Amino acid sequence: MNYRHAYHAGNFADVLKHIVLCRVVAHLQAKEGPLFLLDSHAGIGRYDLAGEEALKTGEAAGGIRRLLAEPDLPPMLADYLAAIDALNPGPGPLAGRLRWYPGSPRFLRSMMRAPINGQGDRLAACELHPADAEILAEEFFRDRQVKTQQMDGYLAVKAMLPPPERRGFIVVDPPFERRDEFEMMSKGLIAAYRRFATGVYALWYPVKGRRPVDAFHADLAASGTRRILVAELMIRPGDDPERFNGCGLVLVNPPWKLDAELRELLPFLARVLRADPASAAPLRWRVDWLVGE
Repeated sequence: MNYRHAYHAGNFADVLKHIVLCRVVAHLQAKEGPLFLLDSHAGIGRYDLAGEEALKTGEAAGGIRRLLAEPDLPPMLADYLAAIDALNPGPGPLAGRLRWYPGSPRFLRSMMRAPINGQGDRLAACELHPADAEILAEEFFRDRQVKTQQMDGYLAVKAMLPPPERRGFIVVDPPFERRDEFEMMSKGLIAAYRRFATGVYALWYPVKGRRPVDAFHADLAASGTRRILVAELMIRPGDDPERFNGCGLVLVNPPWKLDAELRELLPFLARVLRADPASAAPLRWRVDWLVGE
């Protein structure tokens, strides 16, 4: 797929993914005790929507910019919008001053609690690409609650689990530059789950044709992993394997009531973010348990 993120920042897939990440962390923080966050494919931390790459595709227009044009946004988007607002200071509505869009590590960082008695939430952000890893390190320079590393994301998931906090949220969001990315995600999750079965996991994936997605789901369902929730948002009808038709998240051990929240949220996002806003076609989304308890 060659999903180099600077070209796609703020698109419909980012909107879904980052809202869900914020909601997961908010639920996990309902309990006391430090939380370990791991972003296995962290990117550069923030993206310039006025930059050459973003302007070349214009995908933010059908994502975050269209969302901000909505008059009534659901309250559950408050943390997500606050993270974006923090990177775009100034007077007036956020839509009018939006330039910088956070990457997943910046959203996770925005949700973290400050240390109390030396203990607080902790983020490990990993990026393999040398230039991107350098930018990521600069983004979080001198931030004592964030450690950035240049390393393979799947190796990071294996090496850093289980965390000493014993509570963790692991985000796997690869660029899908490899033909075997679905297989790598499946193997990586299965190995991580064996080491840290109580962790919460979020795996993002694009939807072009259905066949690789269905095979990925089947592998996970047969793996022995329990409590797997699938949330998908489709912005185009059909299964054209040459088009970016939608995206999904596999959530393992999702917090209680997150599935109900997503069933409320996904129809709204499907309406707002569909590729053809004037279409009368049925909205396409799903929130289903792939595997239960």
